[in-house]
Amino acid sequence: MRIATFNANSIRSRLDVILTWMKENAPDVLCIQETKVQDSEFPEEAIRDAGWHVAFRGQKAYNGVAIISRTPPENVVCGLDDDPRDESRIIRARFGKVTVVNTYVPQGREIDHEMFQYKLMWFSRLRDYFDKHFKKKDMLLWTGDLNVAAEPIDVHNPEERKNHVCYHIDARKAFAACRDWGFVDVFRKHHPEAGQYTFFDYRTINAAKRGLGWRIDYVLASPALAEKSQDAWIDMEPRLQPKPSDHTFLVGDFKV
Repeated sequence: MRIATFNANSIRSRLDVILTWMKENAPDVLCIQETKVQDSEFPEEAIRDAGWHVAFRGQKAYNGVAIISRTPPENVVCGLDDDPRDESRIIRARFGKVTVVNTYVPQGREIDHEMFQYKLMWFSRLRDYFDKHFKKKDMLLWTGDLNVAAEPIDVHNPEERKNHVCYHIDARKAFAACRDWGFVDVFRKHHPEAGQYTFFDYRTINAAKRGLGWRIDYVLASPALAEKSQDAWIDMEPRLQPKPSDHTFLVGDFKV
């Protein structure tokens, strides 16, 4: 089973990239973040015409999540349990034995901004969500743009990023506490080496070509599913195309 994640930074702007990538790489499931479109304008018909199934929840101009799949998703649920405003940040669906949770975690804006505290609390609420709905024996995958570089190896200049909302120690601790539910970082299981990134800031000239990036997108598996992990990889080619998203595709392969 091949499961991938991609922050599209507007699904309508990146639809051709997505459909081409799916045709070439044949994922069973592709999780999309930052679709940036309200549900009434989501390009559902184009995706279905290309032979895929899709579930989605969005809002105008920002946020938005979707799951595109080879087979119809089952038991689709959007949002956390305690606040309907989160529906455009988290969507889950079941595919056979595997449940996929796709999240777009708040970025946080600035350390002294209220949205940073919201980000920290969001991780805590997400941990409660996992505790409530799942067990370690479940075949569970948590993926998406999590807006945290977990370790120094996950950002090209960690010494300069101590006060960045995606590397600040409080953000890393909040992420770690949620991940301690039992998740295994599947990419790091297969690739412990440095220089592996999924996000390259538009504002940094030739960031992708120069390797000036962050790893803030993840494929995290429950212990039961992690045992079946065969490989994980980052596809840099879409990030090097004209008018790309600032993220690129991250893929995990499982023998399920």
